[in-house]
Amino acid sequence: MDPSGQLVQYLPVLMLAVLAVTFAFGTLVASVLIGKKGRRLPIKDTAYECGMLPVGEGSARFSLKFYLVAMLFILFDIEVVFLYPWAVVYRDMLAENAGLVFGSMISFLLILFVGYIYAIRKQAFDWKN
Repeated sequence: MDPSGQLVQYLPVLMLAVLAVTFAFGTLVASVLIGKKGRRLPIKDTAYECGMLPVGEGSARFSLKFYLVAMLFILFDIEVVFLYPWAVVYRDMLAENAGLVFGSMISFLLILFVGYIYAIRKQAFDWKN
């Protein structure tokens, strides 16, 4: 089997990649050349906010507490992702080596519980502040 014959098999893939890149850049160039950007008024390019002129910042600043609660939600949501498959196959795993399976899950829950207690002590769930 000659090596040049193997490279010829990749020629359709190369042609498809070149065609995809050409199409992508071609449509971008065509939209700039054919588009009506030069004939638009500046008011057309401003943000539309329910018919009112935009005043102030575009996005409000969120409290740091919001991000902390979001991270805690992700943390405890991942717990369910790990617990559910474990609970589904628990009986099958229990037949093989019960102590290891049960101990690993208890250690996982213990570490998670320590994190939960830490969040409570740092008042991460206190919405008043």
